[in-house]
Amino acid sequence: MLAKVFSAGLLGIEAYPIEIEVDIHKGLPTEVVVGLPDAAVKESKDRVRSALHNSGFKYPDEKITINLAPADVKKEGPSFDLPIALGVLAGSGQMAREDFSPFLIAGELALNGAVRPVKGILSIALMAEKLGGKSLLVPEANAREAAIVQGLKVRGIKNLSQAVKFLQGEIDLEPVRVDPDELFREASTYPVDLADVRGQTHVKRALEVAVAGGHNLLMIGPPGAGKSMLAKRIPTILPPMSLREALETTRIHSSVGLLGGKQSLIATRPFHSPHHTISDIALIGGGTKIKPGEVSLAHNGVLFLDELPEFHRNVLEVLRQPLEDGEVTISRATGSLTFPARFMLVAAMNPCPCGYFTDPKRECRCTPGQIRKYMTKVSGPLLDRIDIHVDVPPVKYRELSEGAPGESSETVRKRVEKARRVQRKRFTHSRIHHNAAMGSSHLRKFCALSREGKDLLRMAMSELGLSARAYDRVLKVSRTIADLEGESDIRESHLSEAIQYRTLDRNLWI
Repeated sequence: MLAKVFSAGLLGIEAYPIEIEVDIHKGLPTEVVVGLPDAAVKESKDRVRSALHNSGFKYPDEKITINLAPADVKKEGPSFDLPIALGVLAGSGQMAREDFSPFLIAGELALNGAVRPVKGILSIALMAEKLGGKSLLVPEANAREAAIVQGLKVRGIKNLSQAVKFLQGEIDLEPVRVDPDELFREASTYPVDLADVRGQTHVKRALEVAVAGGHNLLMIGPPGAGKSMLAKRIPTILPPMSLREALETTRIHSSVGLLGGKQSLIATRPFHSPHHTISDIALIGGGTKIKPGEVSLAHNGVLFLDELPEFHRNVLEVLRQPLEDGEVTISRATGSLTFPARFMLVAAMNPCPCGYFTDPKRECRCTPGQIRKYMTKVSGPLLDRIDIHVDVPPVKYRELSEGAPGESSETVRKRVEKARRVQRKRFTHSRIHHNAAMGSSHLRKFCALSREGKDLLRMAMSELGLSARAYDRVLKVSRTIADLEGESDIRESHLSEAIQYRTLDRNLWI
């Protein structure tokens, strides 16, 4: 007898429909799974056999052929266990129901018949919505995640027996209901605040300017100056996430299984800080089973690279495409997948190998050659994409012990949002949304300088040894500073502050 059950698979972060056909007929007791299954899918027949026996059902002693269509796309993961088990029961006549077309079913089976959570449920729910709103039968632990997509009937399944009884009409399961707006409000709080950081007033200002204009940022300072602490608070001053951004971010994390058991929506800006030993594949994405890398997990948030010169050069070079395009394309012999990767790059480094070149109280024992070699580990093309370089000096004891708390993240965020609104209005008829993405034509149109401003910038280029690549960056950052101040024109004070944010372009470092 032939039974057909409907499920879904993942290609990257996108879901696609799968028809699971189970054919049972007389012959030697064998099980064959076809349709390009991976090892986890092939092993499902063993999990299904034990789950059926331990749930009070009989596993047929006949020839069983399981086909996963479309047959030309590789199937991965254990999420087909539950639909395969239901197909076996229907095909062997142990279930009264034969028509599964109203339902989309996914779930991994434990040997005792319990249904375990699987990856990518949000993507599957979004696909179900496009297909016309099929009812979803998913693991109970995934039900709230799927229910974020409104208009779907999502039912959480605890075990195989419960799924069978529901499909046969013996019991009724109430659809899981979630209020996305309420869930969004509950999940949109941060555990840290910028007010936690004592001192470092000028660095906090640099963070505000960077966030306001969408500029990438590099912090340079000795160990213990607070670079990591400051970086972790950057998401708290970014504009709040919209529900659309939250769904985008959640879908990426769901596809790699990073959602916690109680977390069904990511409503705060992601902050990812990979170790400097990370490989280029882990950073950008890919692998034998193509999956998103750290740049995609940081989508709509912050990617923090601590100890920047310690990263392998080839790892840093792969950042160039996502920084330019806001997405990353992974190509393999079997095809290409594109993942979103719009993030703010924040990096930190010591000023020299020992870390104390700029420390006023500790002696640096590095030679000029060692410092030059250390600084050149970071490639010029990557530095071209970092608009702001800021020194982070050690915090004085008095500021730690007696300093009053600084501005809260909420206060700074309001100024950032105001500046972002100005930029959205400025670029209404353009594809860009913030100052950091301006091209040459935008610089000529929106960053015109007075005669005094031109003289100041010319003097900075010659006297401070600023490189040619710093010119455009200074103009972009100056435009952002003017936006924060509510000024339509770039003044000399805005230029002066922007010039201070080009530390690595000065002769001091070479």
